[in-house]
Amino acid sequence: MNRTIGLAVLCAALVLATGCKKQASLVKVDGSSTVFPITEAVAEQFQKTAGSARVTVGISGTGGGFQKFCRGETDISDASRPIKPTEVEACRNGGVEYVEVPVAYDGIAIVVNPRNTWANDITVEELRRLWRPEAQGRVTRWNHIRPSWPDREIHLFGAGVDSGTYDYFTEAIVGKEHSSRGDYTSSEDDNVLVQGIASDELALGFFGLAYYEENKSRLKVLPVDDGKPENGAGPIVPSVETVRNGTYQPLSRPLFIYVSKRALDRSEVSSFVRFYLENGQRLVGEVGYIPLPDRAYTLARERVDARRTGSMFGGRGSQVGVSIESLLEREAETPR
Repeated sequence: MNRTIGLAVLCAALVLATGCKKQASLVKVDGSSTVFPITEAVAEQFQKTAGSARVTVGISGTGGGFQKFCRGETDISDASRPIKPTEVEACRNGGVEYVEVPVAYDGIAIVVNPRNTWANDITVEELRRLWRPEAQGRVTRWNHIRPSWPDREIHLFGAGVDSGTYDYFTEAIVGKEHSSRGDYTSSEDDNVLVQGIASDELALGFFGLAYYEENKSRLKVLPVDDGKPENGAGPIVPSVETVRNGTYQPLSRPLFIYVSKRALDRSEVSSFVRFYLENGQRLVGEVGYIPLPDRAYTLARERVDARRTGSMFGGRGSQVGVSIESLLEREAETPR
């Protein structure tokens, strides 16, 4: 009896110290709702082959994810835009070095309710007039956007202010990141926006193309005309092809994960990131996003292996019309 008690006490002590049985290794990810489906798909496949490793994936929006990441609360941050100066400073203050890893392309879709029979396309200039801060309380009806449209209220839906989609959209359309009217229904969860637009005949909103593709039977997408002949004549429909070839402008963008350099020293994190870049290209397409070119994934793996910290974008946040492959190629040719 005494021997049994002694073994129980010893095991309890070992549990407190290191665990009598092997504990699951945890990889913590949070951030963009746009990148979430990709990371979730990768995590599900990774965990089938990763033994005791487990991956948790949260949705706090790109901005909310960076807040946690820069405090050292997560290992990886999903982001639908490059890191901003304030976040660079927060990570510096938190002692968090990071490797910026592009993982996919995405488009931002402009969508309306299928019962909307009058709007079949929209211009960048019309979107700017609709979404700029000065439009609040003034551009409130459909005929305020285009005179031939009906004299009916317009109900707006869009990404929340902690979302990278919001940051990129405002930079691309209004011309200044984080600058827009505030009288619209906002959410960091794109599914909430889908539900709102799908149930409101007078709605117009924006969110990631993949969420439109998942719900296209409930929504109507508007082709966008940026007025630049080099991107194609007239309004361009967002699609895998038009995002990849750069003609759907200015609403095509790269997507990222940011990985803590310190976390990369843990085998479960480095294995997950390696798995992400080796299998992400296939999984990106399966969940409705646009894979990067093969060469871009190769260069991204080299970036991780070299622990190349910082941002290819200079920590300046959203930038419109960039080619990830050309940025990676230029960086690879630059000696450290």
